[in-house]
Amino acid sequence: MRKCVCSLVLMAFCMMPELASVFGATISPSSINQERQALLNTGWWNDYRNISDHCDWEGISCNEAGTVTAIDSWYMKTPSSQELLWIDKLNFTAFPNLVSLYLRRMDLRGSIPKEIATLTNLTTLDLSNNRLQGSIPPQLANLTQLQVLSLYNNSLVGSIPSTFGHLKNLYVLYLDSNDLEGSIPPELGNLTRLQQLFLSRNSLAGFIPSTLGQLIDLRFLYLDANKLQGSIPLQLANSTHLLELILSNNSLTGSVPSTFGQLMNLEALYLDSNKLEGSIPYTLGQLENLTDFFLQSNQITGPIPVEFGNLKGLQRLHLSNNFLNGSIPSTLGLLENLVYLYLDSNQIQGHIPEELGNLAKLNVLQLSHNKISGFIPPSLLQINTMYFLYLSSNQLCGSIPLETMICPYASIVDLSNNLFNGSITSQIVCVNDLNLSHNFLEGEIPYIFIRGSIPSRLDLSYNNLSGKVYKELASLSYINLSYNSFDFLHDLNSKSKVPDYCSFREDSLIDDHHMPNFSYCHLVYKTDLQTRKSKPSIMLVVIPIIFFGLLVLLLILYFLRSISKKNCEGISTKNGDLFSIWNYDGKIAFEDIIEATEDFDLKYCIGTGGYGSVYRVELPSDNIVALKKLHRLESQNPSFNRSFHNEVKMLTEIRHRNIVKLHGFCLHNQCMFLIYQYMERGSLFYILNNDVEAQELNWSKRVNVIKGIAHALTYMHHDCTTPIVHRHVTSSNVLLNSQLEACVSDFGTARLLDPDSSNQTLVVGTYGYIAPELAYTLRVTEKCDVYSFGVVTLETLMGKHPGELISSLSKSTTQNMLLKDLLDSRLPLPVRKDAQDIYLVVNVALSCLCSKPNLRPSMQQVVEKFSSFKLPLYLPIHEVFIDQVMSQDIVHLSSKF
Repeated sequence: MRKCVCSLVLMAFCMMPELASVFGATISPSSINQERQALLNTGWWNDYRNISDHCDWEGISCNEAGTVTAIDSWYMKTPSSQELLWIDKLNFTAFPNLVSLYLRRMDLRGSIPKEIATLTNLTTLDLSNNRLQGSIPPQLANLTQLQVLSLYNNSLVGSIPSTFGHLKNLYVLYLDSNDLEGSIPPELGNLTRLQQLFLSRNSLAGFIPSTLGQLIDLRFLYLDANKLQGSIPLQLANSTHLLELILSNNSLTGSVPSTFGQLMNLEALYLDSNKLEGSIPYTLGQLENLTDFFLQSNQITGPIPVEFGNLKGLQRLHLSNNFLNGSIPSTLGLLENLVYLYLDSNQIQGHIPEELGNLAKLNVLQLSHNKISGFIPPSLLQINTMYFLYLSSNQLCGSIPLETMICPYASIVDLSNNLFNGSITSQIVCVNDLNLSHNFLEGEIPYIFIRGSIPSRLDLSYNNLSGKVYKELASLSYINLSYNSFDFLHDLNSKSKVPDYCSFREDSLIDDHHMPNFSYCHLVYKTDLQTRKSKPSIMLVVIPIIFFGLLVLLLILYFLRSISKKNCEGISTKNGDLFSIWNYDGKIAFEDIIEATEDFDLKYCIGTGGYGSVYRVELPSDNIVALKKLHRLESQNPSFNRSFHNEVKMLTEIRHRNIVKLHGFCLHNQCMFLIYQYMERGSLFYILNNDVEAQELNWSKRVNVIKGIAHALTYMHHDCTTPIVHRHVTSSNVLLNSQLEACVSDFGTARLLDPDSSNQTLVVGTYGYIAPELAYTLRVTEKCDVYSFGVVTLETLMGKHPGELISSLSKSTTQNMLLKDLLDSRLPLPVRKDAQDIYLVVNVALSCLCSKPNLRPSMQQVVEKFSSFKLPLYLPIHEVFIDQVMSQDIVHLSSKF
């Protein structure tokens, strides 16, 4: 970072003999004694009081005449007493011939003394890495011989003195890592000998002066982490000796100057985290010495220039979080020195070029969150330096050719949220963290893979995997096997010899956020066929007993099932009753339901709705379920029972932490109910309309509720084999558990009650939540749910239904409406992270309420924005207007919460 400091320091020390010969003859003994006394008064050299010649003290250099020419804290022992750590302890006026002053890393306090300006022979002033406060004295401009001025890493405030333009001999100016404000003085352009200018990590605002283009000898320009605005001056291209240009983390706008292609010596170009627009200039492909190019987190559009294949020295290329489109240029495969390639979170399409497999030094490849399709080139997995491979959230397909991966280097492989199919290879022995979730993988987890080299983290959720779960997986630090089709009952009579494996309860593998509890799994041991043959007499006895026992068990189950079908509110069974429970504890009986509700007494009713009444049922096992007794349609269609059974069976297979679980049902021509997971805190509507409970639902919990609803709808729309449109997304159909986590309920009930209706044409909904297009299209789509989600989101933040606010969003009446006026007044205004989260959530909600369905985001896009996108909020939330949220145009002002 500061590559030329040492050479300049050495140059200053080499000049000392000449300077000594000039000034040594004028020094009197009294002056020398005055210097010694000034040093003693600081208390910094207390250990040297017995040494009469202060020129022999550590950190002190003198000329031939015995006068001090350099003070260097590098060779000094820093005082332990805080009382001595004040810079004004040193009387600077006592050293008229001082050439170099190094007081760095001494933990000094106080402000920079103006008396330093009297040291007119000073060529080097280094007060960096201290705790100095106050402003920079403009009088330092009197040090016209100064070549190095270093004040970085202090707590200096105020502005940069414009008088610094008089320091015509300055080579190095370090003012970074302070609290400086104001603008960059244009007068700095007069420092024509300047080679290093570091102003990073301050609070500098305004524009970058075009006069900096006059610094034709400049090698290093660091202006990052400030509040600079405006466009990048084209004149900076005049500084053709530039090696590093760092402008990151500002609010710069405009485009990347194409004239930067003239900076042929440039090695590092950092323009990331700004507001730059336009395309990447193809002229940057001329920078053959470039090793680092950072342009991420801007608003860059267009394709990646094919000319980037000429950047033979490039090691790090970061273009993430932009709006790049087109395909990945195959010419990137020519970058033989490339180590890091980040292209994620763009709109890149096409295939992964086979040529990327030529990048023999590549450590990290990040292509996630794009629209890349096709297969993974096998050559890509043969790069033996690859540590991190991120290809998630694309449209990649085919089988996963991980068997071609060269070991043992890969650490993390993330291929989640794609279209991969086929089985998992048995040769993945070099991946420490493997994520294959949200694909279409089938088959078993190969045992060879486990035995060879088990990873530390494994996510196989949301696939179609089946077979056995081997107990060796218990040694993983994290494993997610949820939403698959693993075996939960095993054939104990199999004659094949396989390793030990576990039999889990089925509901133990459907939680997204917790590992299966291997300590409670039932280990099943397969007996070797040869061992069994050695005990034929035992087998001859055991087998008939087992067969007889199974026969008796089947008869008992048949008898019990016949009894359970005899009564349903006293109705005859001649029409064929159905009573079935899935995914529970196997102990629910119809009689338990009738007894627990006292034949559906109203005192157990906890709510009513358009489809029926809901009862709280406490079973003899002390388990609690919610029972929804449905209104029976007077349909005599003989296919109704079969359709109802098929629909409800499909709904019971839906497993998501944010969807209320359906355990089963009872069906008769005059008796019909559903059995659900019980949610302790009731509906979101109820809580928002209860002043006490609404205050318990603070801002962070409300944001989590909204995200939970989004995850549930995303699963229904995008992860179910047959996409499910909810149709009734309302605050009444969002239930909360004891931890105030949200679960969506009442999904698919419309199809249960009217199975002959089309899922796309039945107009259903709740007033105030219905998408406007239903009034004229009569077509129910996923975008209808998106609109209803936007309404519920605003309702959650406002504490009440948004009502007329929704219709006024497209009108000019919202221009003067503050965001704070939307928020629930029963809670204090959100601050810090909550405020930023609220801003993002409102922005998403407003996009969901767009009157045109095609302009609304999908629920999958909503979830991705919640998880990976942060909208900047530089104003206190009480100063933000609704139209600013709608346009994502929060003004970048230096305000703090």
